Amino acid sequence: MSSLDGLTPQEIVEALDAYIIGQNSAKKAVAIALRNRQRRARLAEDIRDEVAPKNILMIGPTGVGKTEIARRLARLAGAPFVKVEATKFTEVGYVGRDVESMVRDLMAKGVAMVKEKMRFDIEKAAKAAAEEALLDILVPGSSMPPSEGADKKTLVEPDRGAHTREVLRRKLIAGELDERMVEISTHGSRPPHVEVISGSGIEQVGFDFSSLGSVFQGPRKPRKVKVARAKELLEAEQQEKLIDTESAIELARGKVQNNGIIFIDEIDKIAVGGGHSSSGPDVSREGVQRDILPIVEGSTVNTKFGMVDTSHILFIAAGAFNLSKPSDLIPELQGRFPLRVELESLSAKDFRTILTSPKNALTKQYIALLATEEVELVFEDEAIKKLSDIAAEVNGRTENIGARRLHTVLELLLEDVSFNAPNLTGQTIRVTPDYVDERLSDIVDDRDLSRYIL
Repeated sequence: MSSLDGLTPQEIVEALDAYIIGQNSAKKAVAIALRNRQRRARLAEDIRDEVAPKNILMIGPTGVGKTEIARRLARLAGAPFVKVEATKFTEVGYVGRDVESMVRDLMAKGVAMVKEKMRFDIEKAAKAAAEEALLDILVPGSSMPPSEGADKKTLVEPDRGAHTREVLRRKLIAGELDERMVEISTHGSRPPHVEVISGSGIEQVGFDFSSLGSVFQGPRKPRKVKVARAKELLEAEQQEKLIDTESAIELARGKVQNNGIIFIDEIDKIAVGGGHSSSGPDVSREGVQRDILPIVEGSTVNTKFGMVDTSHILFIAAGAFNLSKPSDLIPELQGRFPLRVELESLSAKDFRTILTSPKNALTKQYIALLATEEVELVFEDEAIKKLSDIAAEVNGRTENIGARRLHTVLELLLEDVSFNAPNLTGQTIRVTPDYVDERLSDIVDDRDLSRYIL
């Protein structure tokens, strides 16, 4: 069950509000899309497959929160998520990655998520098994039958009785043996990562070499490590033994096919204007659209983990559409993104809220970073207002990069403090309007200089 199961669209929007300022129409659209997934899961099987996801097209300038909305939604929902740039794909037959790689990446992400959860569930069992294996090495013959990794060379007297084993177990748990050296046997190498060049780019071979066992893992080799490190190595080995890879792949496939989210950024860059001639790069851009189309419509993609059906994966596309418009996309692709939301440019007022309200606000991040050096950083309200006004002003007269401008402004503002922080231990640094003027006014006033520095 995901963390958002059972939440209403209003509650989903509130959860996104904790990290993203404004853009209510976009939040509303993704909240509805997520709620529809929950509704679909409750339908009878005969109608469930007929309900297709309502893919979303976000239109807005850079730095206004398009990617962050999709990323936060996936994180809150516990869904596999990948972000791809439409411009990195090329038409089949050209050099570059083929569009199906986005589905392969999503499946790999899903398998990794499921395995991570499995590792958490079996952590206690793996830890206990690793402990027994280590005790077999420390006290050979104290358990019947002895472990495969047991070694006759031991750091303690070879007392085969249960009493010695229990004494060492208590010391092992207490960490009293962590600095001792012990010899364990581990595999010499990992399974190889093999790639081939196909007609659709460079992709990983769809074969699991780990299924061939020690042929590709290499022979077990003895190595001397500290007991603390040996516990980690043996625990990781036990986790791999306890995880059922086939079950993990099946669970991941269901998670990807029913809950996966693919975010296609810069989709406006592959749009072809109506007045453009259908030659040169325009041909390739339109070819990429036609390659993306069957993936979005719903098709079966072959991955190294097996076949994946994309029919119910949620696709969220985004672009600024400065030099093109959504209608410049091929009609078939337009029809596959029925929900369109326009994100607004950010104002100075929005910047003030961004600097203070979200859980991950930039001011909070800098305060936390400098606190590690025992430096207290304090932002006055008027200073935050001035910083917001500066960011909005620079965005207005140069390239508008949205909230990303705040990163540039704050880095320049706090450059000296960050550099000298080790020498400022125990001090309090107050960021006042005068401090902001002193650090930034000359650069802001010099329009030519601000183009390069801010």
